[in-house]
Amino acid sequence: MKLPRRALVLGLARSGQSAALALARRGVPTVAADRAADVETGRLAEAGVEVHPGNEEEGLLEGVELLIKSPGVPGESPLAAAARARGIPIWSEVELGFRLLRNPFIGVTGTNGKTTTSELLGAMFRAAGRPVAVAGNVGRSLTSFDGALDRDAWIVCELSSFQLEDIHRLRPRVGVLLNLEPDHLDRHGTFDAYREAKLRIFENQTEADVAVVPSGFGAVPGRGDRVEFSADDELPADPLIPGRHNRENAAAATTAARAAGLDEDAIAEALRTFPGVEHRLELVGDIDGVRFVNDSKATNTAAARRGIAAYAGQPIRLILGGSLKGESFDELAEGLPPSLRSVDLIGEATEELATALGRAGRPYRRSGDLATAVGAAAGEAEPGDVVLLSPACASFDQFRDYEERGETFRRLVGELW
Repeated sequence: MKLPRRALVLGLARSGQSAALALARRGVPTVAADRAADVETGRLAEAGVEVHPGNEEEGLLEGVELLIKSPGVPGESPLAAAARARGIPIWSEVELGFRLLRNPFIGVTGTNGKTTTSELLGAMFRAAGRPVAVAGNVGRSLTSFDGALDRDAWIVCELSSFQLEDIHRLRPRVGVLLNLEPDHLDRHGTFDAYREAKLRIFENQTEADVAVVPSGFGAVPGRGDRVEFSADDELPADPLIPGRHNRENAAAATTAARAAGLDEDAIAEALRTFPGVEHRLELVGDIDGVRFVNDSKATNTAAARRGIAAYAGQPIRLILGGSLKGESFDELAEGLPPSLRSVDLIGEATEELATALGRAGRPYRRSGDLATAVGAAAGEAEPGDVVLLSPACASFDQFRDYEERGETFRRLVGELW
């Protein structure tokens, strides 16, 4: 790629820091800014990056030919808007990574299941003895692999709608859409805008590429060869991880792996042995016959419904709540299974959840925080019950992110022993 004479990285969380370091490694004079004043900047300064914590002044754009915007930074932020007004190109970190690396690329997007499917694909490549790197929205950022991969290594990249907003040439050889349900409406405004962002994964594909989509899904952009999947597909082995939604994820991964040329034996080996990912239906304890399951990554109602369905027919003690994302909770409340024993509500979403549960005639209690909810559910649980943290909400009211929430749940369960 043609490198800019000067670049600005906006947002200095994990992917922003990685992008700034990659640009500096390539010899590009780089400015890095974040509205927070307390971001960790030591590695950037050591690499020669000009760092401006707590500063989003327009003057930082002087001489800048490219702005890399972190996914957590909205498009209407002052510096991004100013860059757009000046005609400065705005890329996401994955756009930069794709152009720097040029390795064969599988992109995975969708409302739910991205991490599980991406990691399962990585396991399939490893079972086949093929070099692979798993990157993207969760885990290691794409640009961090610059200079660290052989050219024949495949990249499996999990892509969020926020990352796909600012792509231009990103073109996966295999693009995967898992599902689409309302999410992040607090950022995108409408479901149509969210859908449009997600479908950008396909827009640059040519006839040489493959577009993997759910069975019966409507038209997608681009010219990729369309291949459909469903939870009812015949697979070379049954997945180890539970739930119909995980069988659907397994079917998508299998379809993508076949498109990438992996053999059936390797695909089957990964399906039989892949244990799932942290914070997604993760069994964190079994105490006197009561199972405690961490599904903290269920940050929207669709994900929570899938997590709950995985234990339908078993006695469930459910923990719901967190920060709001603009979703309605009515469908979730109305669809709760008859086996539900109790619901504990936590966080900012408590009152909206209580209203929806009340309309659906479902009992609940306001526990307020996670420690109180775990204690209440565990105190009533009987052998055979499942205490399930599947919040249906983001975590930013009481936690740094869903990972901290899941780790706290794991710690609280450990303290019950």
